[in-house]
Amino acid sequence: MLQQDLVQRRKHDEIGDQLLLLEHPPVYTLGRGASLENLKDARIQPVHTGRGGEITYHGPGQLIAYPILLLEEGRRDLHRYLRDLEQVVIDLCADYDLRAGREAGKTGVWLDGKKLASIGVRAASWVTSHGVALNYGQDLTGFDPIVPCGLQGVEMISLSQILGEVARDDLEDRFCRCFSRIFGREIL
Repeated sequence: MLQQDLVQRRKHDEIGDQLLLLEHPPVYTLGRGASLENLKDARIQPVHTGRGGEITYHGPGQLIAYPILLLEEGRRDLHRYLRDLEQVVIDLCADYDLRAGREAGKTGVWLDGKKLASIGVRAASWVTSHGVALNYGQDLTGFDPIVPCGLQGVEMISLSQILGEVARDDLEDRFCRCFSRIFGREIL
């Protein structure tokens, strides 16, 4: 609910742009386009969100980034916004000497043919919410009871699976630097 409050305050120019970095307790979230067919375990009670996209998992070992931005006149294109968020993660990976990229027709960031980061956003009055879920921890078993992002056969990957343990503080610092470069401004 903090995110919703900040979105409302940003819409009314009570605050500037914000970037929330956090970790969720284990939760399955459904985007506006989600199908319950992608939930393999009927015992799980997913949370409905207002973001785009399908079902995904959030939990420990993920850096969750929720940008609350007023998209300016020249940036009012949600496809561009999605690509910019992908680029933040791609640049962050390059900071770790990893070559991540995009997959044609799919939103998110991929590394070695596996999905590293999921992206689902919402914009209302050109103020953004929701955002990026970047896997950095070793344990990805939270994805087992779902078809992540509705993509059959997708395999998830994390930075720690490739690099060994990744320090969260360092990851957050790198994310903020890459975010500031892509969006051309410092974010609180």
